Amino acid sequence: MKIKILTTYQESTQTFEFDKNIISIGKNMAADLFLNDKKISRKHAEIVFTNKQWFLKDLDSTNGTMVNGKKIKEIPLHIHDQIQMGDTFLSLHPLFKNSQDKITDELKQCLEDTPALFVPKEMLKERLSHHMENLLEKNNISFSDSHEKKSYIAQKLQEILGLGFLEDYLKDPRISEIMINGSKDIYIEKKGIIEKTSKVFESEQVLETLIHKILTPLGRHVDEASPMVDARLPDGSRINVILPPLSLKGPILTIRKFLHSFQTLKDLVHVGSISQETASFLETLIHERKNILISGGTSSGKTTLLNALSNCINPKERVITIEDSAELKLHHHPHTLSLEARPSNIEGQGEITIRRLVQNALRMRPDRIIIGECRGAETFDMLQAMNTGHEGCLTTCHANSPRDALKRLETMVLMTGFELPIKAIREHIASAIHIIIQTKRLTDGKRTVTHITKLSGFEGDTILTQDLFNSTKGDPHAI
Repeated sequence: MKIKILTTYQESTQTFEFDKNIISIGKNMAADLFLNDKKISRKHAEIVFTNKQWFLKDLDSTNGTMVNGKKIKEIPLHIHDQIQMGDTFLSLHPLFKNSQDKITDELKQCLEDTPALFVPKEMLKERLSHHMENLLEKNNISFSDSHEKKSYIAQKLQEILGLGFLEDYLKDPRISEIMINGSKDIYIEKKGIIEKTSKVFESEQVLETLIHKILTPLGRHVDEASPMVDARLPDGSRINVILPPLSLKGPILTIRKFLHSFQTLKDLVHVGSISQETASFLETLIHERKNILISGGTSSGKTTLLNALSNCINPKERVITIEDSAELKLHHHPHTLSLEARPSNIEGQGEITIRRLVQNALRMRPDRIIIGECRGAETFDMLQAMNTGHEGCLTTCHANSPRDALKRLETMVLMTGFELPIKAIREHIASAIHIIIQTKRLTDGKRTVTHITKLSGFEGDTILTQDLFNSTKGDPHAI
């Protein structure tokens, strides 16, 4: 329900608009209406819309809540009631829908009354477009020319049938990431640089509706009981959603787009991420069936490089890819089997972990196993596979340097619960991994390879390494 609240504190008046049925008020930054008044409690009160009526409820605040000069516990509110909390005064004002809001609501109702599953999309768009023209005429909404009118109709139809302005961002090849931090803060990463956009959603409710519109065709669900979800769009893009109460800024949606322009090492050479000499050397490593670990920070290009290396594999080999959300695209490999982990359902059952998929993949006669990312106990099974004749395996992990990557592997092996001596774990790693490739995202947004490190043995309690390529020393194009 839409409502406008006016607040006055120390002769300063502010206006806040809400489109929700419960509005929390207090000196807590997470409150819907944050009031910076020292006499107000962190969780002071809440305004609730129920049974077509607004109610004000005091949440056992220290200094209490007054309505029209009387202290209250819970009371129905009326327009222009004078509310006092500490030294702050509040009043409620209705938000009336304009003609355009009415048109949008009528269009949505028309869509709900239409069996959309049985109507082709183009026919549905044509039907709604015709209906909208009648509504515009009925509500006396005029336009300067026919082009402006067509543009307005197209925009409204995109909001109702599609994903609104989000569709433009998804289609833009220059945008690699979309970060929606609540309904009013929307950022994009364009050519490696993060920038804030001028776009906003009307309300958190509109954003949540969009999130459900994205997740429903994917067979995923998110709500207050299960407020986090990872999913994959049909084009390979990854999405992550987190809702209140875990998020204190409203619904958060992050989309990491699958970039079709970076499929091969040649593509990475073209944009300057690696040199031609480096690309040739990496391709040789793949042909020699070396076990490779790609290490790097978040959004440093690990998966992009993994995908490019995977496309160097001989098309005749049987390749099994294992990922949380399937992103790898091996276009010229007909004998590729893609496995994807499955989260638990609402009842907490049915989860299939990466580790179980790795164990199962060993029974599928693979020539190579590619794990999208090692982040837990599956690391032990991957090292076991590498040490038992499954050569040419590829995977990634989060770490800031090759040496940190080795430490991270040790930690993840210990997550299995096996009480193995550190020396035994390190020997296991040293014999399994041949090469570590370190990636980094530079300050200008460019992704690059900074190290190619060879594991050259084990001495005492230490894994011996040798940098074959180090962009921090000397010529960045030297191998």
